[in-house]
Amino acid sequence: MEYSLHCHSAQPVKNKLFVFCIMLSLWVYMLYCCVGYCSTTPTFMMEERSGRNPPRALQKQDLEMFLKSQSRDLLNNESDADSKGDGWEENKGYVAYDEDSGVAGALNGSETKKLPQAIIIGVKKGGTRALLEFLRLHPDIRAVGAEPHFFDRNYEKGLEWYRELMPKTQEGQLTMEKTPSYFVTKEVPGRIHAMSKDTKLIVVVRDPVTRAISDYTQTRSKKPDIPSFESLTFKNITANLIDTSWSAVQIGMYARHLEQWLQFFPMSQLLFVSGERLISDPAGEMARVQHFLGLRREVTHKHFHFNPAKGFPCLKRPESNSKPHCLGKTKGRTHPNIDPDVIQRLREFYKPFNKKFYHMTGHDFGWD
Repeated sequence: MEYSLHCHSAQPVKNKLFVFCIMLSLWVYMLYCCVGYCSTTPTFMMEERSGRNPPRALQKQDLEMFLKSQSRDLLNNESDADSKGDGWEENKGYVAYDEDSGVAGALNGSETKKLPQAIIIGVKKGGTRALLEFLRLHPDIRAVGAEPHFFDRNYEKGLEWYRELMPKTQEGQLTMEKTPSYFVTKEVPGRIHAMSKDTKLIVVVRDPVTRAISDYTQTRSKKPDIPSFESLTFKNITANLIDTSWSAVQIGMYARHLEQWLQFFPMSQLLFVSGERLISDPAGEMARVQHFLGLRREVTHKHFHFNPAKGFPCLKRPESNSKPHCLGKTKGRTHPNIDPDVIQRLREFYKPFNKKFYHMTGHDFGWD
């Protein structure tokens, strides 16, 4: 009798224990799911925003190689100068936009990827990378670091491919990119016009002789066994016949390239920035650029510190005492000694092109 009573009294305890175990298991499972969801969602969003992992729309083989080059947003590029978008010293953690507002925009879904409204289209070795990095200090500008080369090399991939390369922007922010080879590629003006006839175009120009030597210097740093500058400049040095098919010479014929652009865009949509003044007076040139883009003047003399050793202005935060951020070792290379007679012949060759360019732009750059 005692045994029977003991069994009956134990049964409810077992039932309660069984129910408790089930409820505990369900609670642990729900907690696990919740924690797993919370831990993955922000990570995905932040990785997508930072560019470390491409968005799902970009999981294609033809984009993977391009995006690998964007592991950092600035520049240090030996294979194709500037195209990877690296090259400023001390650049880690130096961002041009408001990080807090950017994260907030990503979380509330207010950020979208847009096609660029302004493009730096040239010229190679003119100062395009410096200008882009100066512009990225402005809170209303977001720009892709690497050169997309969409309109000259990747046009067949389509505008959606191009759009996916752009950074996300909030309402009122300007999307930009820079690819210096656009200015000298004849198909590009029509292609950009087909995307948007209202696109604003910026060209950084520099003394064509100095630019050509700088172009040659960059190539020689990668291919030390190339012929001399003098031999590449002339088809026939005795006849004083300059080889205009050599890209280092051809790029500096600015007036000829500009004619192609004026077939599609009015001069009011093009701004020509002096590469020399971008070094000697970066704040002054930046005032012109910000005005052209319709932006308030945020980037001023307070953002620049001239480094005599490098010969270039470095970037600094006005509110910080941190070390200025300077152009890397791939910039400001020492030029080789060129025969003065060859330099003079080049100056004579470029003189009519420069004169026409001054007339077309309404600005004397003082290269002669």
